[in-house]
Amino acid sequence: MTIEPQGSRTKLKNQINLDDAQALAINALVFLAADQELLARFLALTGISADEIRSAAGEPGFLAGVLQFYLAHEQTLMRFCEATETDPAMVQEAMRLLPGGSEWHT
Repeated sequence: MTIEPQGSRTKLKNQINLDDAQALAINALVFLAADQELLARFLALTGISADEIRSAAGEPGFLAGVLQFYLAHEQTLMRFCEATETDPAMVQEAMRLLPGGSEWHT
């Protein structure tokens, strides 16, 4: 899948690969970090602190976990997808491609 940047938005087309999946997950993490309410919910569910996010982001499975967070709550998923012009099905596919992502059940 190719990613076409459109300002601060990302549009996904055709096929998705690991680089695209990582880019999507990083965009999802940035989106999450910009919303204090969403970030608070993510931190409460994951048990990590805001200070630990940067180091956790380098751990295998973390980015897949970020996408799982979106996939577990349709309203959050749709808000992200609408804001970034991302097909919700691509979030699922990206999670599957990321380390640890195929272990998640949605």
